[in-house]
Amino acid sequence: MMVQAGIFLLDAVTGFLTTALLLRFYMQAFRVSFNNPIGTFIVQLTNWLVKPLRRILPGLYGLDLASLLPAYFLQLILLLAIYASHIGVGEIPLESFFALLLWQGALATLRLSLYILIAALILQAVLSWVNPYSALGQPVAQLTRPFLRPIQRLVPLIGNIDLSPLIALLLAQVVLMFLR
Repeated sequence: MMVQAGIFLLDAVTGFLTTALLLRFYMQAFRVSFNNPIGTFIVQLTNWLVKPLRRILPGLYGLDLASLLPAYFLQLILLLAIYASHIGVGEIPLESFFALLLWQGALATLRLSLYILIAALILQAVLSWVNPYSALGQPVAQLTRPFLRPIQRLVPLIGNIDLSPLIALLLAQVVLMFLR
């Protein structure tokens, strides 16, 4: 019971921080402005980890590795804790450990990235109906634009309705099915 509670708390904390780090990574990669409530919150929440890591980890092709690698390692820590709670700390086979290290951590980070995309698409759709001029509308639109633009080139507007967010949601769900 205590182990389950510990795993639950670790999952909540690592999930929250990993989401913030991935949002910071994607906001920088897609050149989303940080001059909004989400951007300010993300920067203030993650600066304690990202700023010191930037001295060690330089960017790669414009990608902020100081935001991406900690997100990966947080997911890895969570997976190792779950794995150790089921098998036992001393019983982890070495080959399973390396497979977990390289593969499962990356898959968990990719799955969380897809969940962020799905949440951003849904938030964008809701904001477009409720309050299209919200302070969150522009950064969310900038975050989803790289995923929607290729679909918008292929699928025309139907009765002035853009179906690209729906198609992007379906594609993200399909990719998630393959990542499980």
